[in-house]
Amino acid sequence: MLELKNIAVSYGAIKALHDVSLSVNEGEIVTLIGSNGAGKTTTLRAISGLVRAHTGDIIYQGKSIKSMPPHEIVKAGLVQSPEGRGVFPNMTVAENLELGAFTRNDRDGIEQDKERALTLFPRLRERLAQMAGTLSGGEQQMLAMARALLARPKLLLLDEPSLGLAPQIVQVIFKIIREINESGTTILLVEQNAHMALNVAHRAYVLEVGRVTVSGKASELAASDEIRKAYLGGH
Repeated sequence: MLELKNIAVSYGAIKALHDVSLSVNEGEIVTLIGSNGAGKTTTLRAISGLVRAHTGDIIYQGKSIKSMPPHEIVKAGLVQSPEGRGVFPNMTVAENLELGAFTRNDRDGIEQDKERALTLFPRLRERLAQMAGTLSGGEQQMLAMARALLARPKLLLLDEPSLGLAPQIVQVIFKIIREINESGTTILLVEQNAHMALNVAHRAYVLEVGRVTVSGKASELAASDEIRKAYLGGH
């Protein structure tokens, strides 16, 4: 469904990604793990068209999207839920959800998807009239993911969904990630919590200083001593 072929990205003189290649098949959850500054968010931003890869190619459903503008990429079904949640604090939960559907005009379909999102995130249903800025961190993460679902993604890019959340909320978020995937949405997950990510994903890539160093089945990476030492706290 998605293939990155040797992409490189620089911010000025700093090279953030070096020849990164990875693939995501339809129906999978693929995770990208690595320490802070490894280039995980830059990889997602390159896929979304928010930064430009100056070498290599990004192929989505058989065609290159490397020079496509970000809103066209969203229309094609490739939607990102950003790191730091990025909700609009001075708008209500309902208004934030509406913005997720900004590329669509099929009112009935939007209502159906809204209902599905509120079923996945029942806490949001109770807070539709509340300002997004007054929600807890966990609720804002739920809103960011629900808003992304309103764009009806074929491939959902999740950037650090567990960042800064309490452990019990992280459990809830990952349970929902699995449910979103089981209902037919392919997911590329960037996550600092390697333990949770490898637990939910089918396959995984490890990014170190802008390069893919290891890839394989998530269960195999979770069992590897090297990966355990580096990313899973050694146990």
